[in-house]
This record gives sequence, C-alpha cells and structure tokens, in this order.
Amino acid sequence: MFDDEDLEAIREGHEEWKAETYGPTVDRFGERKESFTTDTGGTEVDPLYTPADVSDLDYDEDLGNPAEEPYTRGVYSTMYRGRLWTMRQYAGMGTARETNERFNYLMDEGQTGLSMAFDLPTQMGYDSDATMAEGEVGKSGVAIDSLDDFETVFDGIPLDEVSTSMTINAPASVLLAMYIAVGDKQGVPREELRGTIQNDVLKEYFARNTYIYPPEPSMRLITDIFEFCAAEVPNFNTISISGYHIREAGSTAAQEIAFTLGDGIEYVNAAIEAGQDVDEFAPQLSFFFASYNNILEEVAKFRAARRMWYRIMDERFDAEKDASKQLKFHTQTAGSTLTAQQIENNVVRVAYQALAAVLGGTQSLHTNGKDEALSLPTEESVRTALRTQQILAHESGAADTIDPLAGSYYVEALTDELEERAFDILNEVDERGGMSKAVESGWVQRQIQDTAFERQREIEEGERVIVGVNEHRVDDEEKSEDIEEVSEEEQQRQRETVKQLRADRDDAAVEAALDDLRAACEGDENVMPYLVTAVKAYATTGEICDAMRDVFGEYRGATI
Repeated sequence: MFDDEDLEAIREGHEEWKAETYGPTVDRFGERKESFTTDTGGTEVDPLYTPADVSDLDYDEDLGNPAEEPYTRGVYSTMYRGRLWTMRQYAGMGTARETNERFNYLMDEGQTGLSMAFDLPTQMGYDSDATMAEGEVGKSGVAIDSLDDFETVFDGIPLDEVSTSMTINAPASVLLAMYIAVGDKQGVPREELRGTIQNDVLKEYFARNTYIYPPEPSMRLITDIFEFCAAEVPNFNTISISGYHIREAGSTAAQEIAFTLGDGIEYVNAAIEAGQDVDEFAPQLSFFFASYNNILEEVAKFRAARRMWYRIMDERFDAEKDASKQLKFHTQTAGSTLTAQQIENNVVRVAYQALAAVLGGTQSLHTNGKDEALSLPTEESVRTALRTQQILAHESGAADTIDPLAGSYYVEALTDELEERAFDILNEVDERGGMSKAVESGWVQRQIQDTAFERQREIEEGERVIVGVNEHRVDDEEKSEDIEEVSEEEQQRQRETVKQLRADRDDAAVEAALDDLRAACEGDENVMPYLVTAVKAYATTGEICDAMRDVFGEYRGATI
C-alpha cells in the first residue's frame, strides 16, 4: 500500500501530467467529444486514474477474498476455476411441445440449465381460450394452461438432473406448484428439485406491469413460498429479485442496484414480519441483473451490489449465516440494446455484455439471440448465443482467474462511486417509507421515466451513438425473413387443447380443490399445499388465478 507521502507525490505527478502532457495535447488536437461520462447518471470519467483515486480502499473491509466478507470479489472460493457459470438460455416456444423440443436441442448443444419464458396470458393468469388472451397465445413464450402442458414441457427431462429458472411473477406460486407436481410424478424427492422462480412482484408495479393482485396479498403469496420451500424444497431459489426489468425500463446502473436491493429489503422485512427467521429463508434469495454495453461500469455494478447486500444483511438484519449475506445472481444480456437495424451487430453487443457479466462474477448467464429485436430467436441464433458463452468460457481466458479487474484504479473507484450513489437512492427510499410506499406514490416510476426520457433524447439528438441506428447506418439494408412466428393455427390448437382438458378431467375434484384454495386464501394458512393439490387435479392456470382473484381482488395500478 502507498503511504500518505507516496499518495501526495502521485497526486502531484498526476497534476503535472495533466498540465504538461495531457493538456497541451488536448489543446492542440482536441478530444473526440465534449465530455466522457458513465451510464450511471453523468458521472464524469477522468482521463487517468491513479492510486490516489482509491486511497481510502481497505482490502479486508472493502474487498476481501472470494467467499469471504464483504464478498466484493465473489461468493465462491474457486469461482469459475472450480465450476463455470450455469449457461441458462431463456426459451419458451409457443406450445409446450415446441418448448420441449427447444430445451432438448439446447441441452444437446451444451446448455447446462433451463430457463423458461411464458407467454403474456400465462404471466397474467389467463387461460389460452380467455377473451383477454386473444392474439397473445404463445407470442412471448410458452402457453401454460395446466399441469398437462408442464408435463409436456419436461417430457423426457429428469428434474433431478437439471436446474430450471422460470421467469414468472404474479402467478409464480401456481407455476411453482406445477413444477413440484411434475417432480412428484417423476418420483423426484422435493429436496432434489433445483432452480429459481422469479416471483418478484414488487418490480412489476413500477417496471413491467404484469401484476394481478394488490401488493398486500402478493407479498403474502411470496412469503408463503419462502416458508413452504424452506421446509419442502430447500434447494430451490424462492425468488429472483430482478434488476433486469428495472434497467430495461430505462434506469441507470445505480438505480438498478438501489431499486433491486430496495425490493430485496422489502421482501426480507415481509418475511420477518410473517414470523420467519432471516437465516432460514435468506439463503434461498437470488438476484437477476442486466448486463449493458459499458463493460467496466457493469463489472463495477456487480461488485458494488455484492458488497452492498452483504452490508445490508449484516447491519440491517443481523443475519448470521454466510449464505444469508451472499448476493448470488443470474445475468441476462440487455434486450433493449439490440437493434432491428443491422442485426449482426447484436452478436457483438451480446458478446461484450456477456464478458462484463463473467468479469463481474455472475452465477448464471443468458445471452440473447441476435434477432430478438424482431421476434422469438431462431434455432440458429440461439446456437450462436450459446456458443458465445462457450467461447467466452473456454477460449477467452476470462474465467481463468477470480475477479481479474480487482485493483484497477478505475474499476475500484467506479465500484465505490456506484455503491455511494445507490446507497443515496436507498436512503431516499427509506425516507419515503420503503419500496412499497415509494412505488405506491409513483416516485420510483418517475425516477426511471425521467432517466429513460433523457436517454432517448440523447439518442435522437446524436449525443449517444447507437451503431446502425443514428450512426453508420445502411439505408438499403435487407430485412431478414428467417424469424420465428406463432401462427393463428397454433394458437387455435392451444385453445382447443385446454377445452379438451376441461372435458376430460374430474370436475368434482377440481371444484373441491378450488374451494379449499379460496378458504386458505381467506384465512392465514400457507396456500402452497392447496395450489399443489389444485394443479394435480388439473385445474387450469386461469381457474386457479381466478379463485385467488375472488379473494384478493385485482390491482389496477397507481396514477403517476
């Protein structure tokens, strides 16, 4: 380490360099733009960073070793030297059978974990033949109307050999019940089921809008899942607290950290208020972040988030288990950065974003297909996306050492800057009564909308270059015809399938299960056992969600 005299000499040398070397060069030749800033809300990037910029850094307090507090350098001691991150490509193809085929294809190509995308009706708790589902069946992912569809999705895929992530929120309890039921039918002990369910409803109210129930019963369902899984499905991550959708809605990196961890704080508070011990459920919490184009800022973001969560769990909640204080996260490359123009450029964007996630220490990763600005990805584009991860893992050297950018004066300074900015935002959230109240008032939404508006202005005025969109355009570009589409015939087949299911099942068993579920919702029993019973009776997603709507009502959204 440098002593005070060394640091003062470095500062003086830095100032001399700026005045005598850098400054005259800039005066003569200029710089390529007026200012250099991060994506974090205009933090000015200096031309050169030195030890003086990280003079307050304490290795043990601020960095530590991997798997040691404060986990800045990673949550596992060996990281990728022991096991690579899980390569978890996001997939959901119209029908259950198509999704099963895509899953098997990806596993044959070397994918190491499954990740499920659901169509909009499923996300909103509607069956495919509901009026509200018209035109949307299978469009953004797989349509899941009942346990029968789930059994088809996982036909031939043993659940004790795979880890499955499900991006589902408002009806998360229903889809988790279906996954457990499939495992039961396969004879897999529940403690051997592994995966993650997103189950992050709070961010839906301000970033994504696929909510069903009001906040209070939604939080009750989440804490019921925490309690049930801690007892019965201990290796399944009960929530993936999602910064991804917050960032995709337009936030800065600092806002992504702050609002994501703010949601996490709210969930921990809710579980504790429900009588649960923090060290019983906290190890099953997981997180989900986006990875954007500014590589070094994204690396710093992941490192700052780990350190912040450790401090929150240690200081605010007095957690004792190491696992309760470790922020484990999945990363997805940024869908909103993909362009419909010159889609081959998206391969490069995805590769750099994936590199940032790996350098930042992600536990699992999804790389987007190049054509996702146009449609669901084709088989060819998902193979290229998966190969991107495999090349990164085996050819780039990025996985050979742990936290390779640690000690970079710039990265460490940026990690500190992001942590400070994110804690400032969290402090304001606390002053507003926590995330739920900050969302109900519309304050969180306004922060993100203001950022998104400013970013779009920068793009339209050419201050922010998007290659192929506002610079380096190809005016006569030919559009690709090879895109995935869900036909009206496929949608109609799915509607007919759910109607046939209703005709063939035991209606009395369904009605009894739904009546019991309503009673559990009206009382204070854990609803998960009743949901498992209902899905095993082949009650549909829409019927189950409607039964809970009868008790909980529907949320109509805040006016901003």
